[in-house]
Amino acid sequence: QVQLVESGGGSVQAGGSLRLSCTASAYTSSIYYMGWFRQAPGKEREGVATIWTTGGSTYYSDSVKGRFTISQGNTKNTLYLQMNSLKPEDTAMYYCAAGGDFWEFRRSWASPASYNSWGQGTQVTVSS
Repeated sequence: QVQLVESGGGSVQAGGSLRLSCTASAYTSSIYYMGWFRQAPGKEREGVATIWTTGGSTYYSDSVKGRFTISQGNTKNTLYLQMNSLKPEDTAMYYCAAGGDFWEFRRSWASPASYNSWGQGTQVTVSS
C-alpha cells in the first residue's frame, strides 16, 4: 500500500472545469493501475476513470466519457483528473485509488475491491 493525497476539489458552476491531482508517497512496481472514484451522499462509491501505470491504457465510466480525462505525471506517482463540462450530478467526494491485482482489475476495473490504497478524498460541488 501507498499513501495517496488528493487536491484540486472545489465549487464550480455547471459547465465549468476542475482539475484534481493525486500524489502517491512513493511509486512502487506493485502498483499496476491508479484511478478515481466518487461517492455522493447516500450512494455507493463508483469508479470514474482508471489508468494503467505502464502503457497508459485508460478506462472511463459512461457517465463521464468525453468530459473527463485521466492522466499521469512524468514520475508516475502523480495522477490527474481533468473534468470539463461539469454537471450538478458530478457533485461528490472524489477519491484517488491504486491497486496491483491484475485478475481483480480484469474482473472489474470500477470495483473498489480491485484497489488496496485510498486517499482521503476531495470534495467537488457543481451548482446549476
